[in-house]
Amino acid sequence: MNKEKEQELNRLNSEFSNKIKSPLLLTCKNIVPGTGKADADIMIIGEAPGQKEDELGEPFVGAAGKFLDQMLEAINLKRDDIYITNIVKCRPPDNRDPLPEEKEEFWPWLMAQIKLIEPKLIVTLGRHSLSSFVPKPIMSKVHGTILRKNIPALGKIRIYALYHPAAALYHGGMREILIKDFKKIPKIIKLIDQGEI
Repeated sequence: MNKEKEQELNRLNSEFSNKIKSPLLLTCKNIVPGTGKADADIMIIGEAPGQKEDELGEPFVGAAGKFLDQMLEAINLKRDDIYITNIVKCRPPDNRDPLPEEKEEFWPWLMAQIKLIEPKLIVTLGRHSLSSFVPKPIMSKVHGTILRKNIPALGKIRIYALYHPAAALYHGGMREILIKDFKKIPKIIKLIDQGEI
C-alpha cells in the first residue's frame, strides 16, 4: 500500500468528519468514512451504513458484508485489496433510504475520496448508490454492465452496476445474478489494463 496516499486519505476522512453538518449526526453513533486500500484499483460504493456499521464504524459488516466477503474471496480478493465506502457516511434512522439532500451533503466527501484513490473501476451496489451517478437507473437493465460517466470533479470514470448484497440475500434469483456479475470483475480489470474498456 502507498503509505503517503494512506496518510492523505486518513487526513481527508478526518477533515470531512469534522466539518460535516448533516442532521444524521444527531441520530447516528459513528461516522463511517470507509475502509481499505488508499490506492485500490476497485472502489465499492454502497448506499449508507446500517445498524451494525453504525455500531462498529465500518462499512458492510453485517449479513450483506459477509456475503460481500464471500464474493470477494471467490475472485481472490480481500477487503484490504479494495476500498469500500457509501454515498452517505452516517446511518439514516431505522435504516430508511437516504434523502436526496443527505446524499448531496456527503457528495463532496465521496468525490474527494474517488479523486484521491483513483480507482480503475467503481462498483456501485444497489439502485441508490448507482442513482447518485446515473439518473433513474433501471437495475434489471443495467446490472452487470459498465457505464462510462464524465463527472466534472473527476473526469471520465467507469462504473460497474451491481445489485445490493442485502437485497440479493433474500431473493434467490437476484443472488445468483449478483454472484455471476461479481465474478466478471477480474476480467473487466484486465480489459481496462489492456485499454479495451
